[in-house]
Order: sequence, then structure tokens, then C-alpha cells
Amino acid sequence: MKANLVKIQKKRHFSEGFKREIVKDFEKGKFTVKDLGKLYQVKDAVIYRWIYKYSNFNHKSIQIVEMKESGTQKLKELEKKIKELERAVGQKQLHIDYLEKMIDIAKDELGVDIKKNSNTPQLVGSEQIRKK
Repeated sequence: MKANLVKIQKKRHFSEGFKREIVKDFEKGKFTVKDLGKLYQVKDAVIYRWIYKYSNFNHKSIQIVEMKESGTQKLKELEKKIKELERAVGQKQLHIDYLEKMIDIAKDELGVDIKKNSNTPQLVGSEQIRKK
């Protein structure tokens, strides 16, 4: 049997000063509505309601539009990502150089060219595939 589980939510009440403070932070551009919602654990719709009620810009002739991140911020993030990727490529290149040096040392000491060794036996799995 399944038990009927009901999620009980407590109704929270916020002071008018708290609501106005959140609206001020939004108006100054410090935070987006999503950021404020995550920060104070309040739903976005509630914050939009507070903006509508307490905002200085709430007039009939003014429309509130929340701008996405600026182009300079995105550019900085992309440049950071490029630097990380370049560093990763450099590390991989060092690893490749190391492995090639190990192959050269093995060739000199063992007298076997590992790169061009054609006498390697086939895997059992590949024989079964070819027979079918």
C-alpha cells in the first residue's frame, strides 16, 4: 500500500523593511531575482511581487526588464575557460612527450621498435568478430 504523503509548508512572513531591502538590492543591480531567491530562499514570483509593490520604478510608463549578464562578464569567463583549456592541452602535450621519450629509451635498451612492431598477436575478441 502506498501511503499518502503530504508536504506541509510553513507560511513565512517577512517584514516590510526586509522586502524593501531586497527590492533595493535588485534596483541597484547587485543581484538578479534568481540570485536573491537563492540567497534568501524565497521564490522568484514572491520577489517579483515585492518589486511590483515596493519598487521606485513601478509607474505605468516604466517597464522593468531584468538584463542578463553583461558582455564583459561573459568575455572574462570565456577568457578564463580558454586559459584553463590551454593549460590542459599543455599538460597533455608534456605527457605525450614523456611517453615518446619512454618509447625511445625502450627501443635503445631492448632493441625493439615498439611503434612499428608488427608481430603483436591479435586479440581473441577480434578473431571472433571477423569469423562472423
